[in-house]
Amino acid sequence: MRVIYFDGVCGLCNGFVDFILKMDRKHQFTFSPLQSDFAKANLPQALTQDLKSVVYQKETEVYVRSDAVIRILKDMGGFWSVAGLASVLPSKLGDSAYDLVAENRYRLFGRKETCRIPTPEERSRFIT
Repeated sequence: MRVIYFDGVCGLCNGFVDFILKMDRKHQFTFSPLQSDFAKANLPQALTQDLKSVVYQKETEVYVRSDAVIRILKDMGGFWSVAGLASVLPSKLGDSAYDLVAENRYRLFGRKETCRIPTPEERSRFIT
């Protein structure tokens, strides 16, 4: 199972989910807000309280921050596999850039009042 956990009220995070939904023609990813009961039952508490990281769970492996984004894009395959080249960079460098955006994401991309509600077409791809 491949689950992408995201901050359900973050405009940037929801935009990333929209992008993956559009590009993931194989329907290999499912999604769950970090605020969901599913996330709380399957992730360490620190990840569901902080809300500053996209989290990617691929089977038993868990990736966070820039490693999660790189791995998701790589696993999408095709052109997006090129993102795997970024994994040669030190994680500290990628995470520093990721953290800068994460700290300012609400101000730059907005914040919703409630978590994303999937459309009827998307519902089978979301776990709450």
